[in-house]
Amino acid sequence: MELRERVNSALKQAMRDRAADRLSTLRLINAAIKDKDIEARGEGNEDGVGDAEVLAILGKMSRQRQESARVYEEGGRIDLAEQERSEIVVIEEFLPRQLSDEEVAKAIECAIKDTSASSIRDMGKVMGVLKSKYTGQIDFGSVGPQIKGRLTA
Repeated sequence: MELRERVNSALKQAMRDRAADRLSTLRLINAAIKDKDIEARGEGNEDGVGDAEVLAILGKMSRQRQESARVYEEGGRIDLAEQERSEIVVIEEFLPRQLSDEEVAKAIECAIKDTSASSIRDMGKVMGVLKSKYTGQIDFGSVGPQIKGRLTA
């Protein structure tokens, strides 16, 4: 089932279950997807965004909420931090399983071999391969320094 359809069916189920918190998070997800659809149509893509873009949206939403929860905790607002964490749980239902550190290292090694990367100049090629295969499964913010370390070593 397409990711967008999974979100919509979960939204309908949350309405039936009268799960207000879950429903509000699912509506936020739907709104973010529709915003990207509108942006894509403005750029000439009449079909809107695909699953890869939806995964990127969900990953971004999850990271934003993690950062917000951290800030709320530092500010002593545990209630708001818990609300952010409950939203993260709902968002991550639609994300694929995150790769472990060992799996990420293995994926980086394979991508370097596949692209025959030998220097830091090839970092973009390696990232491109990883993004095409592992969107939503890897935190690309933390992968960059690892690739850089491998290519300079």
